[in-house]
Amino acid sequence: MQDKPQLTVVKIGGNVIDNEQALQAFLADFSQIEGYKILVHGGGKIATKTAESLGITAVFHEGRRITDKPMLDVAVMTYAGLINKNITAQLQALNNNAMGFTGADGNLILSEKRKNAAVDFGFVGDVVNVNASLLDVLLRQNIVPVFSAITHDGNGLLLNTNADTIASTLAVSCSHYFNVKLLYCFEKKGVLLNAENEDSVIKNLTFEAYQDLREQKVIHSGMLPKLENCFNALQQGVSQIGIGSPEMLKKDNSIFTLITA
Repeated sequence: MQDKPQLTVVKIGGNVIDNEQALQAFLADFSQIEGYKILVHGGGKIATKTAESLGITAVFHEGRRITDKPMLDVAVMTYAGLINKNITAQLQALNNNAMGFTGADGNLILSEKRKNAAVDFGFVGDVVNVNASLLDVLLRQNIVPVFSAITHDGNGLLLNTNADTIASTLAVSCSHYFNVKLLYCFEKKGVLLNAENEDSVIKNLTFEAYQDLREQKVIHSGMLPKLENCFNALQQGVSQIGIGSPEMLKKDNSIFTLITA
């Protein structure tokens, strides 16, 4: 049986997207990744800033955004519009034939409105299905898909969906066709034992250690959904997962957190 080709799924977010120079440097490194690749981006801070300029207050629960109708409109405008097309254009300038997507395009990511009796997350989607066969076709045509954090429910409703979840779900779904590496890039060097100490990177994080650190409140807030998605992907066939700064895209870099079983 022939070995599967390599696919790298990279999620970018946090202060990297907010900083024009940092984003340009990241995209330059991303464009040099060999083999097939997918980019998933957030942009929550830009969405929050845009919402505030319109008099809309952003609300979160355990690191996840609660999305009412006004906030959904802001999310679609910033994620699928401004940020997505800016990234796509910059990748084209770097000779990567990028195409920007929401989950509605090509029915690539179908979601359902989140059901939670305790917390009403509003127009937030949980992924139901990924059109991996279409993604396979696009990738083999040397297209670089760039996904925003917007999906759809199949009935005309767009939904705000956690970008970390989108990245892990894409990675899992594509593992049937590819040997998948999943990388979460943000402004930190990795998962930190001490949020105030940039050098306290946990080089290797197991699920058992993660549970202990969560109980101790060492790991909390926005890092929780990220790590939950990491371990979920690892259990479902993704071969390698890393969390760290964009520097981990460089071949000679070893400063990041490797997620292991």
